[in-house]
Amino acid sequence: MAADPRPATPPGPAAGTRRAAPSQWSATQVRGLKAAIWLLALLPFARLLYLGATGQFGPNPLEFVTRSTGTWALVLLCVTLAVTPLRRLTGWTGLLRLRRLLGLFAFFYAAQHFLLWLAVDRGFDLGSVGADVLKRPFITVGFAAFVLMLLLAATSPHAMVRRLGGRRWQALHRSIYAIAVLVILHYWWHKAGKNDFGEVSIYAAVVAVLLGWRLLWWWRGRKNRQGATTASAR
Repeated sequence: MAADPRPATPPGPAAGTRRAAPSQWSATQVRGLKAAIWLLALLPFARLLYLGATGQFGPNPLEFVTRSTGTWALVLLCVTLAVTPLRRLTGWTGLLRLRRLLGLFAFFYAAQHFLLWLAVDRGFDLGSVGADVLKRPFITVGFAAFVLMLLLAATSPHAMVRRLGGRRWQALHRSIYAIAVLVILHYWWHKAGKNDFGEVSIYAAVVAVLLGWRLLWWWRGRKNRQGATTASAR
C-alpha cells in the first residue's frame, strides 16, 4: 500500500571512488530495517495472543481485541503516511523501500478488526452485516475503508505495477488518503456515542497534519511549475 510506485534507485558511484550518498541505504541496511519492522509490528499481535492465553482480556474480550486491532491498524496507517514527508524532509530515499511493508501490516490489523466484527460479532450473518453497513454510519465508513485497503493490499506486489501501468497504479494507491479520512470518521462516530473524543482527536490531528503537508507540497510544486512556465515564455 503506497501513494506512488517505488522509484528506481539512482546508480551508485563506482566502488572505491567515493562514499555513497547518505540518502542511499545498502541492501543489508534495508533488510535490517525490514526485520525490525516485522518484529515491532508483530509485538501487539503477540501481546494479544499472550493476553488471550492467560485470560486477561477483561470483562468484554470482544471489545478489547476489536479496539486493540483497530487502534494498531490506524497507528500503522499513520506511520505509512509519514514515510513520504519524512523522505522528502531528510532525503532518505531508502524509506520508500519500507512503505509497502508498513502498509501491509496496517492491512493485517485492519483485517483482524474486520473479521472480528464479521465472524464473532455478526456470526457471518450476511443479512445482519448488510443491515449494519446500511444503517450505522460508523460501520458504513469503516467497511468502505476496509474494502479500499483490501484493494490496495491485493495490488501491492510489484507485478501489479507492471500489469496496471505505473500511472493507473499510482492513481489507485492515492486512495490511501481517502482511507485515512474514512478511518478517522469510523473512529470518531464510534466514540460519539460515548462522547469520548480525547484519543480520536489526537489521531485526527496527526492525519490532518500528514494530509495537509501533502496538500501544501502539491500547491508549492504547482506554483513553482507555473513560475517556471511563465519565465520560459518571456
